[in-house]
Amino acid sequence: MTNPRRRPSPARRGRTGRAATAAVGVAGLLAAAGCSGGAAPGTAATGAATAVPAALSPSPTLSPTGFPSVSPTLSPSAPGSTSASASAPGTVAELTPAVTARLDAAVQRVLNQASVPGVMVALTTPQDSYIRAFGVSDKIAGIPMVTGLNMRIGSETKTFTVTGVLRLVDQNRVGLDDPISKYVPGVPGGDAITLRQLADMRSGLFPYTSDQDFVQALLADPHREFTPQQLLSYAFAHPANFAPGTEFEYSNTNTVLLGLVVEKVSGQPLGTFLKQQVFEPADLGRTVFPVDASFPQPHARGYTNQTPSGAIADATDWNPSWAWAAGAMISDLSDLQKWAKVLATGTLLKPATQAERLQTPPSGDPGLGYGLGVFVNHGWIGHNGSLPGYQCVAVYLPSAQATLVVLLNTDIPYQGSAPSTLFAQAITEIVSPGNVYSLPVAPSSGSPSAPASSPALAET
Repeated sequence: MTNPRRRPSPARRGRTGRAATAAVGVAGLLAAAGCSGGAAPGTAATGAATAVPAALSPSPTLSPTGFPSVSPTLSPSAPGSTSASASAPGTVAELTPAVTARLDAAVQRVLNQASVPGVMVALTTPQDSYIRAFGVSDKIAGIPMVTGLNMRIGSETKTFTVTGVLRLVDQNRVGLDDPISKYVPGVPGGDAITLRQLADMRSGLFPYTSDQDFVQALLADPHREFTPQQLLSYAFAHPANFAPGTEFEYSNTNTVLLGLVVEKVSGQPLGTFLKQQVFEPADLGRTVFPVDASFPQPHARGYTNQTPSGAIADATDWNPSWAWAAGAMISDLSDLQKWAKVLATGTLLKPATQAERLQTPPSGDPGLGYGLGVFVNHGWIGHNGSLPGYQCVAVYLPSAQATLVVLLNTDIPYQGSAPSTLFAQAITEIVSPGNVYSLPVAPSSGSPSAPASSPALAET
C-alpha cells in the first residue's frame, strides 16, 4: 500500500523476513457480472449498510505501499459460515445461494466491525461470479458505493512497474542480473545490487518511507509533489539495512529505482511506457498512471488517519507522487479482475520470464512468498495495495481459475490490521478454506502490515 504514516502493505514485510502489508500497499486481489449472486456493475448491493470509521489511535508510522496485515479477531461468523462445502486446497466452493448469503454476511460484518465506509468485492470462477458493493463512496453525502468507480490502488502499482521491467527483459533490453548502477548512477552499493534484487525486495536499500524528514514533509503537506530523485535522496541518506540478497525487506525505494530503469531504457515517461506495453495489451481501459493528483471521475472519496494528529481526513485529492512507481496508480474493479489473471498467468511475458517472476522465496511468514513484484499468499498469486484513503487486494488462484478483487475507501487499520486483508480473509475462509488469504502483522517499523513504533511511512 502507499500509506504515508502507517505500516507497509502486503509486500513489505520488514527486515529479517517480516512480511509486508501491501498498499500502494500499502495501499494491492473479476469476471463479468450477471452470474449467480453478482450485482450488476455500477450498482450497490441491496441493503448494504453505511459504516463511518471511528477515530482510532494515530499510527506512529506512515504506511508505505505494501502488504496488508493479518486480521485481528473479529466477532464470530454466523453458524456454518466459516467453511465452504468441503472445499479442498486449490478449489473454490460453488457460489450457491447459501454460499452467497454467507459472503454477504461476512463482508457486511467486516465493514461494520472495522468501520469501513464502503467496499467493492468481485469473486469469479469459470462457472460463477459474486460482484457486490457495500456501504458508501462518500460519507458526507451518503452516496452508496457502486462497483464502477475508479480507486487509488497503492502498491498494486508495483506489479505494473515490475511487469514493465520484465517486458524489457523479454525484448533483450535489460537483464535481471544487471546491476542498478548500469542504469541509475549514485545508488549506494549499486554495482552489487541487481534488478532482480530490487524487484524481489532483497536489495537491502533503506526504505525512504522510514526516513523521518520525509515523513514530516509529507504529513505537513500531502498535496506536495515529490520527484523520484527526491524520494531516493531520503533513502540514500541512510546506510543499507543488509547486504544485497541476504534478507527480505519490502521497500518502495526498490520499485522507484525500477521505474527509473524503465524510463532510462525506453526513453519514455513511466506512465506512457506502461500504457503502451502493459495497460493496452492487457485491455485495461480504465487503469492510469497519474502524473499529479488528478483522479478520473467517477471515483469514491477516501478516508485516512495518516495525519499529524491522527484525526480522520479526506485524502481523495492528496498527491500520490510520493509513491510514484511503487504506488501512484488508479484502476477499477473490472480492470483489476482482468489484471489479476494476466499477472498470475503471465500472458504478457515469455514463459521463461514468468517462471522467473514466480520464484517466490519465503518472506519469513508462513504461507507467504515474494517474487518479482508479486506474492504467493497461501496459493493466491497477486498483490495488495494501500495509499492514504484507499486499499485493495487483487489475487488469482490458478488451480481454480478464480479471481478475487477487493477495493475499499479507507486505509485506517482495525486492531493493527489492514481492512483489505480482513475482507479477503473473511471471503476466502468461506469459499476456499484450503487457501485462506492472510497477512501477518509486522511488529516493527518499516513493515507493511502494522503501525510502527516510530514515525515512518508504511510501504504502499
